[in-house]
Amino acid sequence: MTTPDLNLLLALDVLVQEGSVAGAARRLNLSTPAMSRTLARIRDAVGDPVLVRSGRGLAPTPRALELRDQVRAAVEQAQSVWSAFSRDTDLGALTRIFTLRANDVFVGAFGGRLREHLCRHAPRAVLRFVSESEDDEEALRDDADLYIGSSQKFGADIKVQTLFTTSFCGLARDGHAIFDGTVTPHRLADYDHISVSRRGRAQGPIDQALASLGLTRRVALITPTFHAALFALADSDLILPTMPQHLMPGIERLGLALRGFAMPVATPPVRVVQAWPPRLDSDPAHRWLRQTIKQVCEGVD
Repeated sequence: MTTPDLNLLLALDVLVQEGSVAGAARRLNLSTPAMSRTLARIRDAVGDPVLVRSGRGLAPTPRALELRDQVRAAVEQAQSVWSAFSRDTDLGALTRIFTLRANDVFVGAFGGRLREHLCRHAPRAVLRFVSESEDDEEALRDDADLYIGSSQKFGADIKVQTLFTTSFCGLARDGHAIFDGTVTPHRLADYDHISVSRRGRAQGPIDQALASLGLTRRVALITPTFHAALFALADSDLILPTMPQHLMPGIERLGLALRGFAMPVATPPVRVVQAWPPRLDSDPAHRWLRQTIKQVCEGVD
């Protein structure tokens, strides 16, 4: 059985209410001939005349009267669905769990403030941070609401918004010998380093910068997160040369015996973005979350 055009339900509803092809045409912004053709299609679809001549006008058939309430209910239900899409989200009643793929740098710098913002405006919503994956784009297509991290190449359909750009500084324990004099490229390369990489990599842009000066460094420890690196620094003479600058205020608030220093070699800044799949682009609650994250991150650059 071929399913009829559901737009005909709206036309049928109006025709039965008006009892007139011309009146229905005016309500639906159609010409009278176009409305007559629509009536012919309805008659063909339901196998009933629907409207028949009665005096100078038209009257609904018994079958049309029998189905009138059912048709009206179907049209009202369809209209309520469309209204739900256009309606603003009731944040106070929102019970959604938002899954954000982000590293500990973002969570450490903004997680608390972001949660406080949700407590004020969407107290029943939950933030679920999970680690970045080997394929962040595929995760977005499957179950993640947002990817937040360094800019990368995404498919053309993935939506991307820049949150901020961050530079790097060096970090070592307070009292480390590197603070006994000016931090030069040569002195930087003299000490063992920590590399932070969720993929276990030891090399990065800093190695290229040192190589241009004929220098190499020794990476003695590789950690998957920056927070793991922080605690390793406090108990060693290691140096972390790639500390995101925007994390420094938070480190100072923690009261750790760590001290930052300006890097003596230039490394490129990192652009931090939020990315999301097209299926969530028009979702009101998701749009509100994106706007909130952007607002929380303002002022980092």
